[in-house]
Amino acid sequence: MPNSLGIHHIHKRKRISQKLLPYPHKNKWIRFLDKFLLIIAVIGPLMAFPQVFKIYIEKNASGVSLLSWSLFTLLNIPWIIYGFVHKEKPIIIAYCLWFIINLIISIGIIVYS
Repeated sequence: MPNSLGIHHIHKRKRISQKLLPYPHKNKWIRFLDKFLLIIAVIGPLMAFPQVFKIYIEKNASGVSLLSWSLFTLLNIPWIIYGFVHKEKPIIIAYCLWFIINLIISIGIIVYS
């Protein structure tokens, strides 16, 4: 697919000079892994929804650590920055979603403790 800005060849040259793997990769298993990680980037944070439901539906945050969830939230920020700096879509998606979920849980703990 040609790049409408006409700079595709520059990025291709950068990829070669930095010895990066081609994207999309020629190997079907690596292409599968690239796509699979995008799915995992969304599924992982969804697994914290039972915690969100427990806090917000039961209006009860007993037994849930504000310190832990707040630190999880803060520690997502460097990963988000890393993802943007390295243009890694799975990292950006996963850690932005984790940040939102962790923030929702942290707020719920504050409200319902």
